[in-house]
Amino acid sequence: MKGLILSGGKGTRLYPLTYTRAKQLIPVANKPVLVRVIEAIRDAGVREIGIVVGYTAPEIREALGDGSRWEVSLTYIHQASPDGLAHAVRISRAFLADDPFVMFLGDNVIEDGISKLISDFAENKWNSQIVLKEVDNPSAYGVAQLRPDGRIERLIEKPEFPPSNLALVGIYMFDQHVFDAVDAIRPSARGEYEITDAIQWLIDHGHTVYPHIHRGWWIDTGKPTDMLEANSLVLEEIAPCLDDSAAVDSRSTVDSRVTLQAGARIVNSILRGPTVIGQDTVIENSYIGPFTSIYHSCQIRNCEIERSIILENSRVTDIDRTLRDSLIGRNATVKRSAEKPSGIKMNLGDHSTLWV
Repeated sequence: MKGLILSGGKGTRLYPLTYTRAKQLIPVANKPVLVRVIEAIRDAGVREIGIVVGYTAPEIREALGDGSRWEVSLTYIHQASPDGLAHAVRISRAFLADDPFVMFLGDNVIEDGISKLISDFAENKWNSQIVLKEVDNPSAYGVAQLRPDGRIERLIEKPEFPPSNLALVGIYMFDQHVFDAVDAIRPSARGEYEITDAIQWLIDHGHTVYPHIHRGWWIDTGKPTDMLEANSLVLEEIAPCLDDSAAVDSRSTVDSRVTLQAGARIVNSILRGPTVIGQDTVIENSYIGPFTSIYHSCQIRNCEIERSIILENSRVTDIDRTLRDSLIGRNATVKRSAEKPSGIKMNLGDHSTLWV
């Protein structure tokens, strides 16, 4: 079996962060979402992975290389324009050949990985398996209607009147029959080759499409609120650890749910987890509350921060109100000015400077 990761989107819902960074490389619990997807596929026993990339290809290539750091082999497949998920499958045929494969959207985070899904698909004679999740707003997704025996009857892309609350979550398994489907379908009203249409073609032509209803959490990290929620959920899952090279002075309190990565330095501060502090980051005279991820080489001084993500090489200093529910990009600077708001909430892009 092979893996196919789709990583070509622009990430417009995460502007301004994604003006200067591929959305799939924004970290959750200090690990890029795309790396989490690679590890989930690898942990399911799949080592050959194709990544469909668009205009952010150079950055993704630089970040991932050949995949050897994660003990996988990566092949990059260029998609000239975002023409839909089924189009991404079509242009990946030379890499996929006739092998069965798992397709995973590169901005999704899912609880418990996909090992069970892969083994189920390998052990059965299904032509496709799709992952479904009960959601509160099914009209925002592709939705599945099931038959009484549990098989899929039909799929509808973003229906006005959803027949169920079972949404496709962006993880699919296919055999070679999917290429007949993606060649047969036509663009949808929005001009894209929809994977829901391709799967419906398989159903209509007598192929077996089996649903798996995921009972754990799943997040599409497409919006800032989703990214913060994914960060919180992953922080609760990871096993906390203190790197031997991290330093905590005698005036600081660091609870047992905090992860300190290599070279992190904590001075006269209180840290409450689940929280992760990145490599060579300095926390001084500050309070870092639960569900916060601070990436590498940051400086945090005289601040209170909760449930936020701060990316690498950023400085947050002398803020006398709690900073919470915020995303701060790379190389950003946040300082205090004469005005003193009672609270601060922001999504701050890379290389920004903000006085508050």
